Amino acid sequence: MAATLGLATEFDARIKWHTTAQRLPAGDAQRDATGESKPLDHGADLRLLLRRDFGSFTVEVDHATTYLVGDSIESAADSGPTFDQTPTGDDRRLLDLTWEVDRGDRHRLLHRFDRFALKYRSSRWAVTVGRDAVSWGSGVVFHPMDLFNPFAPTTVDQDYKAGDDLVRIERLFDDGSDLEMLAVARHGEVEGGTASVAFKYRTLLGSTELDLLAARHYGGDVVGLGLRTPIGGALVRSDLVAVDDGAGWTYSGVVNVDYSFPVAQSSVHVFAEYFRNGFGVPGLPEDLDRLPDALTDRLGRSEMFTMMRDYAAVGAQFRWHALVNQSISVIANLHDASKVLQTTVGYDASDAVRLQVGVIKPMGGHGDEFGRLGVGDGLTVGGGARAYLRLVYFF
Repeated sequence: MAATLGLATEFDARIKWHTTAQRLPAGDAQRDATGESKPLDHGADLRLLLRRDFGSFTVEVDHATTYLVGDSIESAADSGPTFDQTPTGDDRRLLDLTWEVDRGDRHRLLHRFDRFALKYRSSRWAVTVGRDAVSWGSGVVFHPMDLFNPFAPTTVDQDYKAGDDLVRIERLFDDGSDLEMLAVARHGEVEGGTASVAFKYRTLLGSTELDLLAARHYGGDVVGLGLRTPIGGALVRSDLVAVDDGAGWTYSGVVNVDYSFPVAQSSVHVFAEYFRNGFGVPGLPEDLDRLPDALTDRLGRSEMFTMMRDYAAVGAQFRWHALVNQSISVIANLHDASKVLQTTVGYDASDAVRLQVGVIKPMGGHGDEFGRLGVGDGLTVGGGARAYLRLVYFF
């Protein structure tokens, strides 16, 4: 809900609380570092959103104050899939717009600007300068065409995607197609080795939507093709991305189908997806430090979240009641048969209040990607289940 401060000003706010509880197996690196077998962590986030129009121009500012407290704040390793990707720093951005107010062994308090942009809009042109979010591609769980802060497959909080420092120019053509031109700078200075320059063209061919991508991203060349087409009552989407880092082309891709159908007085939405990670390995080495550099680079900058090659995901969303909904998904590694099960039950108390509870459960053995992976000295990461609670209030 918005509070009007004037004819051309809007102010919104969101308060979020989340709690996560984990159960770590014996020998887990995080358990060894903290001494906690069942760590409990909490986070509170106040996001203030200001929009101010000046004719064809708009200033957008989102400020977040984040408080984190719990057993895992200073842990040496993360033992499981990602629940929350709320940014806590700007190491990979041009501008440092994060300020840490307080920090201890079990808590952090910080504030940052996640949006800080000037936008121009006309009937044919749109220009954005500053910090804003970019989302490309058609993946449901995996996002090979999204080069800019993609969500991890198990991220629960997807209300706001992290912003980048960028210049974006968009041109709309008479036939309905559009061209997007983007430049993203990182690491405190404008460097060709870490910057991104990208072009994406979207058009319609009958009932099929086509995306063409060309980019220079972290020093490598990227080209991509995306297709979205209805077949019967289903929607089929696919993205194919090729990357040349100087050692030849590497191909990744995703294809998915989703479909909705009525059951009783409600609607059920189901999907299935296949993902090919061209940078992945067919088998994990005993020493994870021996993973290919191209893969570890992308894991390190949160552009990729899996280490092997082939994955499948299936899921469904349905309503038990007008105010109660549930989603469930399974992500499977097709090489070692390990899996991640995730389910969330949501209660929409009103248009402004949402409560979610859920579980993320990895299922795999020693040496499996979604099981327990050795990190040396007899310690492992992964294999621990976590439960979460998330409460969001918009005003």
